[in-house]
Amino acid sequence: MPYVIRDDHGRLASLHRDAPASGAEFLPDDHAEVQAFVGAGGDFQRLDADFVRVLEDVIDALIARHVITITDLPTEAQTKLFSRKSYRERRGTQALTLFGDGDFPT
Repeated sequence: MPYVIRDDHGRLASLHRDAPASGAEFLPDDHAEVQAFVGAGGDFQRLDADFVRVLEDVIDALIARHVITITDLPTEAQTKLFSRKSYRERRGTQALTLFGDGDFPT
């Protein structure tokens, strides 16, 4: 539930969880202006998803090279990684294994 601040032209300038000032306006999450401001459905969302995939692959590479172990990560991060891995494997996409078999050069 975002509160918005508008610029002098009436366009959204910023979003806030709590009302930051008396001039803040409340808009529902699914309001078209809020969705456009956060880039929902646009190129930025696709780029963000692509970047998450890159981060997963970097974590996999670090684990495979024994730089870190999966247990070095917070429990919440482990859970999210395992969930994403499981989803990617069910979809048949190429995914590195968290406990790799040494496929990476050292």
